[in-house]
Order: sequence, then C-alpha cells, then structure tokens
Amino acid sequence: TTTTSMQSMRSSFQVQIQPLVPMSQSSSTTALSMSFASPIKNAWKKKQQKSMTVSMSDSAATPEGEKKNFFQKLKSVIPPANERKKLIPLALMFFCILFNYTILRDTKDVLMVTAPKSGAEAIPFIKTYVNLPTAIGFTAIYAKLCDKLEQKNVFYACTVPFLFFFAAFAWFIFPNTGVLHPHAFCDTIAALLPAGFSAPLAIVRNWSYAVFYVMAEMWGSVVASLLFWGFANEVTTVDEAKKYYPLFGMGANVALIFSGQYVKWVSKMRGNLPPGVDPWGVSLKYLMGAVLASGAALVALFSHMQRNVMTDPACVDQEKREKRKNRKKVKMGLRESAKFLMNS
Repeated sequence: TTTTSMQSMRSSFQVQIQPLVPMSQSSSTTALSMSFASPIKNAWKKKQQKSMTVSMSDSAATPEGEKKNFFQKLKSVIPPANERKKLIPLALMFFCILFNYTILRDTKDVLMVTAPKSGAEAIPFIKTYVNLPTAIGFTAIYAKLCDKLEQKNVFYACTVPFLFFFAAFAWFIFPNTGVLHPHAFCDTIAALLPAGFSAPLAIVRNWSYAVFYVMAEMWGSVVASLLFWGFANEVTTVDEAKKYYPLFGMGANVALIFSGQYVKWVSKMRGNLPPGVDPWGVSLKYLMGAVLASGAALVALFSHMQRNVMTDPACVDQEKREKRKNRKKVKMGLRESAKFLMNS
C-alpha cells in the first residue's frame, strides 16, 4: 500500500509539475516581450507623429519665413532716414575732394617734368625743400585758425584759398610765365655753378609750377585727410563709422574713374585745336574749370550740412555739440603742441 501510494503521489506530482515548466517559460517571455514592446512601440508612434507634424509645420512656414528674412536683410542694408541725411552729402563731399585731387596730381607732375630745363630729377627736391617746409608752416597756421575760429569757418578758410589759387594759375599765371619766370637770371647762375645744381635751379626757374605742385600736394593732405575726416568724425558716431567709412573708400574709386575719363577727354580735345593755340593753356583752363566746379559743389555741400544736418537732433547729438562749443580751448603753440603729443 505504501509503495502504491507513493507511486500515485509521484505520478500526480509529475503530472502537476510537467505542464508548469513550459507554461512558465512561455508566459514569462511573452509577458516580458509585451511589457518592453508596448512602450517602445508607443514611443516610436509618438515620435513618428511628432516628426510628421514638425515637417508639415516647417513646410508650411518655410516660404513665409524665407521671405521675411530676405526683406529684413534688404531693409537692414538700407540706412535709416537720419543716417542717409548725413551720409549722402558726406559721400558726395568725398567724391568732389578726390575728383579734384586726381586731376591736380596728374597735372602737377606733367607741369614740372615738361617745364623748360627741368625734368623728373626736380621732383625729389620739391618734395624735400619746398613741400616739407610748407606743410610745417601750414600746421602752425592751422593751429592758429583753430584757436581763433569755429570749425566750420576753419573749413572755409582752408578750402577757398586753394580754389582761388588754381583759378589764378590757369587764367593769369600760366599765360604770363614768360614774364614771371626768371630764365635769364637762372642761366647766369647755372654758368657759375656745377651741373648738380640744375634741379634746384629748375625749381627757381619754374617757380610757379613748383608752387602749383606744392598746392596740389597740400590739397590731398589738408582737404582730404585733415578737413574732411575731421568733419566726418564730428558728424558720425563710432558705430556709423564702422559701417559706412568703407563705403567712402568705394566712392573714392568711383571719383578716380570719373576724373580719369575727364582727363582723357581733355587730352583728346587738344588734338582738334587750330594751329597757333597753346594746347597746354586750353587744357589747364578746362582742368582747373572742373576743379573749381567740384570745389564749389564741395563748399555748397558743406554749407548744406551746417544748416540742415548739424542742427538736426536726429542726426547729431546736440548736447555733445554744445559741450564741444562751450569747452574752453587750451591755446598752445607749435612747440607746446609737439610736447603734448609726445607725452600723450
């Protein structure tokens, strides 16, 4: 009985245990797979739906956004009205200054090189012994003018004499060079001196050409470098200078193109003159006439800016301008100015 009972218990136990093993493995794996697969599947569905909505929104918003960015960029390139009011006259002033300088630079070299008993060897002597002392003397005169006059009057006082001289040279001095130039005196001195003094004697012999050479050089140094940039720094702010000063350089290149074409036209016109007419005299009148017209436009633009731009609070900070006017000027001579610059 005991054996039969034990066998029956073993058989019942095996019957109960055997189906449990495969059921536990299959159920656990399916449960685990279901538990991991369902959140991954849901997350993948959500991600796919989100990407579809984002792509649809991007496709719907991209053309309008591109248009908006394009117009914003185009609008950012154009300066605002208050900046255009002062930048356009400044650019035109710079154009006039460099238009004149190109004509004067080309004319001064030709005058000295083609002068009687002169040549290219005279140019270094002019730059060293005439141009340099003149620049030093002008520095002292400019310091005196700045102490006694307002800045706008300094501009007029420095610009107008240049224009008067160039007009006088073309219409009065050059036609009378035979009387004004001491050729006989220089020939007498040249016979007594060595041949190495021919270049300094050429400067004395053609002194009016040498003066024209120096005045043309001073136009670039005084009007372009000193007066214009000083006035531009007074009108524009630092941020505006960073943006627009490179554009002035582009305007300078345009001025060189226009002046070069004008000089070329004047040179071709000399070939159509009747015999007996001095071609140099006619060319100088046309060239200096253009210089006078451009100089008059420069003075008119500067006067316009003084009346309409410098008094506009939207263009120039009036408080800073008043402080600059009311600030006491420290009067220093040339020696004191040099010491101040050395110690600064």
